[in-house]
Amino acid sequence: MAEVGTSLGSQRSSSTGATANTRSAQTPSQDRTLRCRNELKYLVSPSQAAMVERFIQPYMALDQYSRLQSDGYYYIVSLYLDSPDLQLCRETLTAKLNRFKLRIRGYTDDPDYPLFVEIKRRLNTGILKARARIDRSDLGRVLSYRRVQIPQYQDALDQFQLYMASLGARPTALIRYLRKAYEARSEERLRVTLDKQLCFKITDQPIVCLSGPGWQDAYLTMNALILEIKFTGLFPDWLTDMVRAIDLQSQGISKYASCMVQAGQMGYAGLVVREV
Repeated sequence: MAEVGTSLGSQRSSSTGATANTRSAQTPSQDRTLRCRNELKYLVSPSQAAMVERFIQPYMALDQYSRLQSDGYYYIVSLYLDSPDLQLCRETLTAKLNRFKLRIRGYTDDPDYPLFVEIKRRLNTGILKARARIDRSDLGRVLSYRRVQIPQYQDALDQFQLYMASLGARPTALIRYLRKAYEARSEERLRVTLDKQLCFKITDQPIVCLSGPGWQDAYLTMNALILEIKFTGLFPDWLTDMVRAIDLQSQGISKYASCMVQAGQMGYAGLVVREV
């Protein structure tokens, strides 16, 4: 079982015993998430991950959040919402061409740091992401379909609640992992991320929290990391060279769906989800 202890000044991973500073609060205008993009995912060994980092360093630099950490890794936790019959999970497992996920993302347990409501859509091979910043105090209202006034993000938040209502979506699982993120040194819109120590907690509570008991280590990253390449426009030639040199094979990887499959295998009631 995986656990993480957190405070306002630090985050601790029990798997490694390493301590990292919490993510510094910065304004939403500095969010450089690629909202419309292509995305390729790979499952890589620790040695392959090291090779990837050596290869990309002439072209990319750690993003503003990874630069704050001694080892470059910062925590991400997401509360995933789904219908009672896990429709969104099943659509991922059956590789439905056009699908979406509903989640609420956090980066620290600091009560003063906001949460981010997200709709992640896959349309054919493209990814579209809508995101709204909310105060933690508004989380209960958002999940109970009550209107929250956030003019800067109103369209994204209203759409999130509309999708929730259409599915009868409710909290289903917390997903947590450590991420190291790189951005292109040039103006090119490109991000490369490495994710490790994936954990999950089955929950129906409207809480987004890194800490506490009940976390389970995901099989998926016990001996591997998840490499994601996110880009707009053409895939850079130097990345093609890297993929060939390291012999990487892209594959469909969903942190949420893989954790739900594992939860079903572990016997959680109502979570009989089979990979197809």
